[in-house]
Amino acid sequence: MRVRAPRSDAYHQLREAIVSGQFHPNERLVEAAVAQRMGVGRTAVRAALVRLDQEGLVTLEPNRGARVRHISDREALEIEEVRGALEGLLARRAAERATADDLQELRQVISEMRERVERGDALGYSELNARFHQLIWTAADHPTAARIAGDLKSQAIRFQYQTALRPGRAQRSLHEHEAIFNALKTHDPDGAEAAMRDHLAEVIDTLRWAIDGLRRGERWLPG
Repeated sequence: MRVRAPRSDAYHQLREAIVSGQFHPNERLVEAAVAQRMGVGRTAVRAALVRLDQEGLVTLEPNRGARVRHISDREALEIEEVRGALEGLLARRAAERATADDLQELRQVISEMRERVERGDALGYSELNARFHQLIWTAADHPTAARIAGDLKSQAIRFQYQTALRPGRAQRSLHEHEAIFNALKTHDPDGAEAAMRDHLAEVIDTLRWAIDGLRRGERWLPG
């Protein structure tokens, strides 16, 4: 049985603060200040920063401390292009290997995603979206591809939160995820890979929209 780390630990607190925009690209992360803000020890913050540096969300600079890593528009788009190839592979493997339990978990997430769309809860939908992809990675049983895909997704997640807020995007995204699930449940590798690639092509298009908005100085996230 897999055990999830508590969401209250320093790593998860700091990660969520970065991806939600509470800390900005290139902002310094002073250990003492972060520890006080989050109510944790400096040792825990230091360990969290090392882990986030490995994920590409933070840059550790010798004798200068840590900063939130800046990801350029070009890099964000390139990340999504690579994710398209990797996650297409993972979807293909998942279609071949998914168990009844895997499919039941995916079915439940799809049901919850529909509820979020009906409520207009774009950020809640985005969190379930991430869960859906992670379940596919697990079902695929390809640890190397899953690890790389997870690292890439972490690096671009700040952009992805904004793409979730594009008008009408959640509804279209839901249909794309339903198409992926339908291919998985019928154990159709070609269909699953194609549906995943189509989905991530749409993500790239929406990411371009979000980048254009940021260049115009628009904001969609709270704060």
